Amino acid sequence: MTEDPTALAVREALMLVLQMAGLPLVVMLVIGLVISILQAITQIQEATLAFLPKFAALAVVLLVFGPMMIGSMRAFSGQLFERMVAVGGLAR
Repeated sequence: MTEDPTALAVREALMLVLQMAGLPLVVMLVIGLVISILQAITQIQEATLAFLPKFAALAVVLLVFGPMMIGSMRAFSGQLFERMVAVGGLAR
């Protein structure tokens, strides 16, 4: 039994989204946990103390891993367009 090309493309798109969003989300989770522990220990309840380190960490993660993420999106979109042409039966 063959799988529907649309379902296959949706599954691959969801996996790509999980792979690309995973690292920034984990970094933000760890930074948020560390900051909240520090705030609980020192009893400093400042909103910018939680926001600014997360923002800086996200900027670093996107600067370091952004080219890899863009390459993954470019490869996926190229495969998707090739499949659309193959399914449509466009003559070359």
